[in-house]
Amino acid sequence: MKRREALKNIGLSAGAVLATPSLFSILQSCTSDVATWTPDFLTSDQGVVLKGIIDVILPKTDTPSGNEVNVAQFIDKYANEVISTEDQAKQKAAYENLVSLIKRDYNENLSKVTTNNYMALLDTHMKSSSEDQPESDPDKTNASQLLNSIKGMSIWAYRVSETVGETVLAYDPIPGAAYCGDLQELTGGKAWSL
Repeated sequence: MKRREALKNIGLSAGAVLATPSLFSILQSCTSDVATWTPDFLTSDQGVVLKGIIDVILPKTDTPSGNEVNVAQFIDKYANEVISTEDQAKQKAAYENLVSLIKRDYNENLSKVTTNNYMALLDTHMKSSSEDQPESDPDKTNASQLLNSIKGMSIWAYRVSETVGETVLAYDPIPGAAYCGDLQELTGGKAWSL
C-alpha cells in the first residue's frame, strides 16, 4: 500500500513541477505596453472594466500598480489558455453581466467610469459570504463571484510578477544562502521573493 501512495505522490509532485513553469511563462509573456493592450479572451469593454477594477484593488502607492505590472494581461491570458471551455463560457457570461451592470448604474461610456465608481461597485457588489447575497438578484450574485475571483487572481498575479519579485519584495538573485537574524535587519521587513 505504501508503494501506491508513493507513486501517487510522485505523480502529483511531477505534475506540479511541470505546470509551474507554464504559469510563469504566461505571466512573463505579459510585457507589452498597457495602453495598447488588446485582450485575447475578453472583449475590449471587458478589458477596460478589468483594468479599472484592478486599479482599485491594487492602486499605485510607493509600489507599482497592478496595471503597471500587467495583471490584467495575465488574467486575460490565464482565462484564454488555462481554464476549461465550460468555465470560459461561465466567465464570459459573468463579464458580460458585469459590463452591463456598470453601464446601467454608472455610465454607458466605460472610459468615463471613474475610480470612485469602481470603488462603489466593489463596495456594493462584493460580498464575502453567501448569506449576504440575495437570491432574488442573479446579477448581484454573479457580480460578487466574479469580483472576488478578479481580486484573488489580481493579488496572485501581482505577487508572482517579475517586477514585484525583484523591486518590491526582498530578492536574492543567487538563492541558497541561509540567513539567520531579524527580518528587519536582513530585508528591511520585506518578504522574500520566490
